Amino acid sequence: MTGNFVEFSNITKKFDELVALDDVNLTIDHGQFVVLLGPSGSGKTTLLSILGGFLNPTSGEVRIEGETVTDLPPARRPTVTVFQDYALFPHMTVRDNIAFGLAMRKVTKSERHQRADEILATVGLEGLGSRKIQQLSGGQRQRVALARAIVVEPKVLLLDEPLGALDLKIRRQMQDELVQLQRRIETTFVHVTHDQEEAMNIADVVVVMSNGRIEDVGPPERVYLRPSSLFSANFMGDTNILEGRTVGKSANKVKMETSVGTIAAVGNVGANEDVSLSIRPEQLYLEKPKASDAVNLGNVRIQSTVFQGPQRLCHAVSVDSSKNTWLIRLPAQLTIEDETVIPLWAKQSEIVVIPGIS
Repeated sequence: MTGNFVEFSNITKKFDELVALDDVNLTIDHGQFVVLLGPSGSGKTTLLSILGGFLNPTSGEVRIEGETVTDLPPARRPTVTVFQDYALFPHMTVRDNIAFGLAMRKVTKSERHQRADEILATVGLEGLGSRKIQQLSGGQRQRVALARAIVVEPKVLLLDEPLGALDLKIRRQMQDELVQLQRRIETTFVHVTHDQEEAMNIADVVVVMSNGRIEDVGPPERVYLRPSSLFSANFMGDTNILEGRTVGKSANKVKMETSVGTIAAVGNVGANEDVSLSIRPEQLYLEKPKASDAVNLGNVRIQSTVFQGPQRLCHAVSVDSSKNTWLIRLPAQLTIEDETVIPLWAKQSEIVVIPGIS
């Protein structure tokens, strides 16, 4: 892979008084599967549209392979976009839909049909070239839209929530197929979604966005387990936030006073600073962990338990402080009665210290 294959430099986009993107800087390596993740209004689709040429930034520059493309229209960029509604032509066969972009490039009919058939095999639709779009399932239509995009060999494939219209089972299947497709053709993918689980399933790099700014960038595992901001911790799945204040340091750990006592954990924060401690539900334990860095968080009362298939999600509250509510994720085979009072534990190494409080 080569670095800085796609570059956003100081991108700002305003719609009248609304600031949709606020001085965004981001680089994407060649061959990466990058997911722009965030809630509605975070700026992720606006950023994708600027990369595709459908919107011009108010200020800033976009480069692909070192070439400035900021003012180029979509047709002159080395990008292709797959939209959520697929935008397929119902009067055309599957083969002609896929070959449409090649026809616009004046490729001969025989060659474009040959290439379309080759791409059909790549996306698992071999032998369906003569079918009409209405004869396909939702998942098959999504594959046709992907095939139409990749047949023209774009340097960057842009995906604007392409799985949003599919039901859960097909969506998960298509997530796997997207990853396998991207690895086969080695094209840079930039994918927009608001679904955290989808982002973690498919991304090499997750870009968490909020209010037109980038909150966090990194591999899904790092962003989930060691979020860089309070927003990222809260948005990237369930978490427990415990507020505290730093009171000193011991070795490479910072000591913090919290409502459940003094806690030490690794953190890059100064003295007398307000902090938030993020602990994922699966990082809470009802028995003392067999680890040297076990931390007791006091006793909690189990309020309710929800069975979720492979796991159970418990809602609990600290016995000494009703302000401290907890989400605890347990194995499905472990049952616990409501109103049970039990000690709660964590590990220092799994506690994430984030500057500031909400």
